[in-house]
Amino acid sequence: MNAKRVLIAEDEPHIVESLRFILSREGYDVDDAGDGESACRSLAAERPDLVILDVMLPLLNGFEVLRRLRADPATTGLPVIMLTAKGQAQDRRTAEDIGADAFITKPFSNRDVVDHVHRLISG
Repeated sequence: MNAKRVLIAEDEPHIVESLRFILSREGYDVDDAGDGESACRSLAAERPDLVILDVMLPLLNGFEVLRRLRADPATTGLPVIMLTAKGQAQDRRTAEDIGADAFITKPFSNRDVVDHVHRLISG
């Protein structure tokens, strides 16, 4: 069986490195994109099994990437975890309104991220 693929759309290298490490250790194949436009290109080229999407991305923010995912019939059901440094209720509401499956605030616990990924990928 092929490993499940996770795309991390995050512009902070140390967070990408941390997420890549914990998810690879759990057996996932991990790709990353440092801005919203490259995340969209990556998603168009090869669909992952789950996306971890930072709200504050250069070029195209995470909300706009999520809107595009939900508007495209090919990716409308793709599980998405929104990641943000801001714990504001408004960000959470916006993410939920657009269709995020989960919302994690930085700093996050590795276990919390892994549990969300397992749960969403296994359906």
